[in-house]
Amino acid sequence: MAQQFVSSKLKADKVVVFGKSSCPYCHDAVKLLEGLHLKPGHLEYVDLTTRSDMSAIQDYLLEITGARTVPRVFIGEKCIGGFTDLEALYRSGELKSILQKIGAL
Repeated sequence: MAQQFVSSKLKADKVVVFGKSSCPYCHDAVKLLEGLHLKPGHLEYVDLTTRSDMSAIQDYLLEITGARTVPRVFIGEKCIGGFTDLEALYRSGELKSILQKIGAL
Protein backbone atom coordinates (compact mmCIF):
# COMPACT_ATOMS: atom_id res chain seq x y z
CA MET A 1 0.00 0.00 0.00
CA ALA A 2 2.78 2.47 0.93
CA GLN A 3 4.65 1.60 -2.26
CA GLN A 4 1.56 2.26 -4.37
CA PHE A 5 0.94 5.58 -2.62
CA VAL A 6 4.51 6.83 -3.08
CA SER A 7 4.63 5.62 -6.69
CA SER A 8 1.34 7.38 -7.45
CA LYS A 9 2.86 10.71 -6.38
CA LEU A 10 6.08 10.51 -8.41
CA LYS A 11 5.97 11.87 -11.95
CA ALA A 12 8.76 12.64 -14.44
CA ASP A 13 7.84 16.36 -14.54
CA LYS A 14 6.98 16.91 -10.88
CA VAL A 15 8.71 17.84 -7.63
CA VAL A 16 7.36 16.03 -4.57
CA VAL A 17 8.30 16.72 -0.97
CA PHE A 18 7.33 14.09 1.59
CA GLY A 19 7.34 15.75 4.99
CA LYS A 20 5.72 16.34 8.34
CA SER A 21 3.93 19.46 9.56
CA SER A 22 6.18 19.65 12.65
CA CYS A 23 9.42 19.56 10.63
CA PRO A 24 11.09 22.97 10.07
CA TYR A 25 13.33 21.53 7.32
CA CYS A 26 10.23 20.37 5.43
CA HIS A 27 8.84 23.90 5.54
CA ASP A 28 12.22 25.29 4.43
CA ALA A 29 12.31 22.89 1.47
CA VAL A 30 8.84 23.93 0.31
CA LYS A 31 9.66 27.61 0.81
CA LEU A 32 12.85 27.30 -1.26
CA LEU A 33 10.97 25.52 -4.06
CA GLU A 34 8.05 27.95 -4.00
CA GLY A 35 10.54 30.80 -4.33
CA LEU A 36 11.63 29.37 -7.67
CA HIS A 37 8.09 29.80 -9.06
CA LEU A 38 7.63 26.34 -10.53
CA LYS A 39 4.89 25.95 -13.11
CA PRO A 40 1.46 25.38 -11.55
CA GLY A 41 0.89 21.74 -10.64
CA HIS A 42 4.58 20.79 -10.65
CA LEU A 43 5.16 20.98 -6.88
CA GLU A 44 3.41 18.78 -4.35
CA TYR A 45 3.87 18.62 -0.61
CA VAL A 46 2.72 15.39 1.02
CA ASP A 47 2.17 15.79 4.77
CA LEU A 48 2.77 12.33 6.17
CA THR A 49 1.26 13.25 9.54
CA THR A 50 -2.20 13.19 7.94
CA ARG A 51 -1.81 9.54 6.92
CA SER A 52 -2.53 6.48 9.04
CA ASP A 53 0.20 4.60 7.13
CA MET A 54 2.88 7.22 7.83
CA SER A 55 5.31 4.70 9.36
CA ALA A 56 4.91 2.28 6.44
CA ILE A 57 5.52 5.12 3.97
CA GLN A 58 8.68 6.14 5.83
CA ASP A 59 9.83 2.52 5.85
CA TYR A 60 9.31 2.37 2.10
CA LEU A 61 11.15 5.68 1.62
CA LEU A 62 14.04 4.15 3.59
CA GLU A 63 14.01 1.18 1.24
CA ILE A 64 14.14 3.28 -1.94
CA THR A 65 16.19 6.30 -0.79
CA GLY A 66 18.37 5.04 2.03
CA ALA A 67 16.75 7.29 4.65
CA ARG A 68 13.39 7.54 6.35
CA THR A 69 13.93 11.07 7.62
CA VAL A 70 11.94 13.97 6.22
CA PRO A 71 11.88 15.84 4.04
CA ARG A 72 12.46 13.38 1.24
CA VAL A 73 12.62 15.48 -1.93
CA PHE A 74 11.97 13.92 -5.32
CA ILE A 75 12.71 15.77 -8.53
CA GLY A 76 11.13 13.83 -11.32
CA GLU A 77 11.17 10.28 -10.06
CA LYS A 78 14.59 10.58 -8.42
CA CYS A 79 15.16 11.34 -4.75
CA ILE A 80 17.76 14.06 -4.36
CA GLY A 81 17.76 13.68 -0.56
CA GLY A 82 16.62 16.09 2.12
CA PHE A 83 16.72 19.84 2.68
CA THR A 84 20.51 20.06 2.96
CA ASP A 85 20.86 18.33 -0.42
CA LEU A 86 18.19 20.56 -1.98
CA GLU A 87 19.86 23.68 -0.61
CA ALA A 88 23.27 22.54 -1.91
CA LEU A 89 21.82 22.07 -5.40
CA TYR A 90 20.25 25.53 -5.18
CA ARG A 91 23.46 27.21 -4.01
CA SER A 92 25.52 25.52 -6.73
CA GLY A 93 23.06 26.69 -9.41
CA GLU A 94 22.31 23.10 -10.47
CA LEU A 95 18.75 23.07 -9.12
CA LYS A 96 17.33 25.43 -11.74
CA SER A 97 18.81 23.45 -14.62
CA ILE A 98 17.48 20.17 -13.17
CA LEU A 99 14.02 21.71 -12.80
CA GLN A 100 14.19 23.05 -16.36
CA LYS A 101 15.15 19.60 -17.68
CA ILE A 102 12.02 18.02 -16.19
CA GLY A 103 9.81 20.87 -17.41
CA ALA A 104 8.91 22.22 -13.98
CA LEU A 105 10.36 25.70 -14.65
